[in-house]
Amino acid sequence: MDQASSSSEGKKSFTDPVTVDDNEEREAIEIVLFQVPECYVYLIPPRKTAASYRADEWDVNKWAWEGALKVVSKGEECIIKLVDKTTGELYAQAFLREGELHPVEAVIDSSRYFVLRVEEKIDGRVRHAFIGLGFRERTEAYDFQAALHDHMKYLNKKKTAEEMEQHFQNTSSVDYSLKDGETIVLQLKNRSDKDSKSKTVEKSLGNLSLEDKGKSIETTIPSIIPPPPPPGPLSPVTTAQKSPSNLPPSISLQRSSEQQDLDTKREEEEKKEDLKANDGGVEDAPDDDFGDFQAAG
Repeated sequence: MDQASSSSEGKKSFTDPVTVDDNEEREAIEIVLFQVPECYVYLIPPRKTAASYRADEWDVNKWAWEGALKVVSKGEECIIKLVDKTTGELYAQAFLREGELHPVEAVIDSSRYFVLRVEEKIDGRVRHAFIGLGFRERTEAYDFQAALHDHMKYLNKKKTAEEMEQHFQNTSSVDYSLKDGETIVLQLKNRSDKDSKSKTVEKSLGNLSLEDKGKSIETTIPSIIPPPPPPGPLSPVTTAQKSPSNLPPSISLQRSSEQQDLDTKREEEEKKEDLKANDGGVEDAPDDDFGDFQAAG
């Protein structure tokens, strides 16, 4: 009986639904943005003027507490935790929230020291205190500031995304859904003959061997006619043969020779006329000197 009761109880506990608190489900997950195993806390004097803090006013070789530092992101909050190295006990913490003062202020005379505004709830009231914070290496101090900057950048992007979403929901959007009785008509172009021919060729080549495929491809592919050879150098014989038959070159040559004959004949006649004219002038003209010479003889 005891075994049966225990088995029934085990079955009952296994089948019962697991009740989970809604607050635990809604609780955001903590993401560690930065962690350093060694940092130093200083008790700093209160600021008397509005001037910035200076690390040379502290005794940096005498720190009040030494431990580890974590920068944790939890939802929209960024928590700076100072915890013990060995036990993990919380020493102090500061919160970086949107719309509130930044809890970290850098000193003006060093890049490794900061002033941290920590919070603590005492009797339901939130109390603040300012402590000095120092790192051993400059790279650690730079990574600490970068982690805080990245969280603020994330908050700004989230805010702009929410504003854009709200603006999109408020603006009227066009409804592209089909109403009752509306249809969509698609006009598809027919495939070209080349595609159909190529498909038929592929189907016919599917059951052929390699040799038959090569032969069929050679028969299906149209032969490409090679271009004509370039023309050779032109000779006078070929130019005379290729000259058009309508032109009468021989007639033009005959005409030119006839004209030359006529010109030569005219020149000969003119010369004869000149000779005749010269002979007649000599016979008619009296030679006084010759006559006088005969008379004197």
